[in-house]
This record gives sequence, structure tokens and C-alpha cells, in this order.
Amino acid sequence: MKNQLDLLEKIYALAQTGIKYTRNPFDLDRYQTLLAIATDEYSQLTGLDTEILRERFNNDLGYATPKFGVNGALFNAEGKILLEHRTDDNLWGLPGGWVDVGEDPVSALKREFVEEASLVVEPVELINFYTRLPGPFAQPHTSVHALYFCRYISGNITKSIESFDIDYFDPATITAWHKDHGELARQAVGYFKKPPLNLPR
Repeated sequence: MKNQLDLLEKIYALAQTGIKYTRNPFDLDRYQTLLAIATDEYSQLTGLDTEILRERFNNDLGYATPKFGVNGALFNAEGKILLEHRTDDNLWGLPGGWVDVGEDPVSALKREFVEEASLVVEPVELINFYTRLPGPFAQPHTSVHALYFCRYISGNITKSIESFDIDYFDPATITAWHKDHGELARQAVGYFKKPPLNLPR
């Protein structure tokens, strides 16, 4: 299945770029046909709705590049991490989302914390980059994500329409994770618990 998804992503990227830049109406028809074929095959392989995939792909026309997302790890004084029970898939994850056009990753993460938790935070250090390839979690495209360690600045936790619940939790008590967020939480906890570096002066 992975090889099929890799091939479909290449076909999708070719069609996406071609539709954006071609000036030949016959080539445009060919690229649109390729995109339709890729969409139908994606739907069969991943179980995602064809119309949802078609809308997603049409919104991404242009030179094909991976999508970029950000997530933040915010801990309280007890060492618990801020997690949200998401309304979109009924699973648990770290606050975060996609970086918008014209936005840098740090600004995007600050915005996401305000939108999802009504909290002002400062991303202070990059914990890790990670990549999601087509296939896992029924994802039809490659995406790159940055996980930041964040410092609390101000605000009181208030859930948004994106969450059933949002608060500080021990990640060991969570079993139903959104995509790979369980691993992200474990990485964040490891970072939080690591001893400070004693550098020579």
C-alpha cells in the first residue's frame, strides 16, 4: 500500500503543478484527469470521502510541496502537559495546526494556542522535526511538523469549538491519540525531564 500511495502522491504533485501553470487547454484536461484518477485511488486506499479529497486537492493547486504544521508542548508546575480532546476525530492531542500562508511557524503556534486554549505562550525551543508520509493515519500527502517547547505567558484555559476538553494531563493516562501525538507527547515529556546542561564558563 505504501508504494501505491507514494506513486499516487507523485501523480497528484504532477497534476497539481500542471493545472496551475499550463497554458495549453488540452494539457489542462489531461492534468485534471490525472488529478481525478489520483483522487479516486486515494479514496479507495485510505477510506476518505472522495468529495472531501477533491476539495482538499483543488485548494492546494500550485507547485506541490509538503504541508507544514506546528505543535506545542506546554507543562504546568506539576509536570503535566496541556492536551485537548479534539472534536474532529474524538481523540487526544497537543495544541497546534497548519502554518498559514505568510505566517512563520512560531507565530502560527502562538495563534493556535490562543484559538484553541485562550492562552498566550512563547515557543522557546524546538524539540524536534518529524515527517508524516502518505499512508499512516489515512493521510494522502506528505507533511512536515515542528514540535516546540512552550512557556506560559498569560491567560486562563478556555476550550474552543475544536475541543471537547482541554487541560493539563499525565500523557500516560491517555490511550486514544490523534495520529502520532502520543509519540510527540512522550518526546515532550523526555525533553521536559532532561537535566539542564552544565556548560563550562
